[in-house]
Amino acid sequence: MKVFLSLLFLIRILSINAQQYKPVDEKSEVKFSIKNFGLNTEGSLTGLKGTIKFDPANVAASSFNVSVDVNTINTGIDSRDSHIKKEDYFDAAKFSTISFVSTNITANQNQYTVTGNLTIKGITKPVSFPFTVQTENNDVMFNGNFSINRKDFGVGGSSAVLSNTVNITLKVFAVK
Repeated sequence: MKVFLSLLFLIRILSINAQQYKPVDEKSEVKFSIKNFGLNTEGSLTGLKGTIKFDPANVAASSFNVSVDVNTINTGIDSRDSHIKKEDYFDAAKFSTISFVSTNITANQNQYTVTGNLTIKGITKPVSFPFTVQTENNDVMFNGNFSINRKDFGVGGSSAVLSNTVNITLKVFAVK
């Protein structure tokens, strides 16, 4: 029992040492691209919020718990944006956020890998992707890229003209 309590105490101390950051939506970018009729269609999401705990000296104590607002989707074409907010795509009326909660972060020199649960349209799937960190004073920029299969999240139905692969690029600016 003493070993268990000591372990819990150690974990608590380590997680206290991680710096807590708040993402700044206006200085961040959440972008995506997908092939539609063979052409790249790009877009972005805003409304980024959540909490980030990050300590490069102890990545085990680090975590991400962030979300974006589906209703902010912007592909540059209003009619398309309205269409993909509907039930067969994102069902924004029912599922207004896309969220990511990390479960593990590892480091290899200046390159990090985060694993966590991505929730889109009420469906949660594990994802893992590399990211980098740039610091300046008390500010941090996290940069990462990854791909998902839209069908895993029930987005876009069985469209024959829409690629299954969605590429996501993240530039998350955060302050203490």
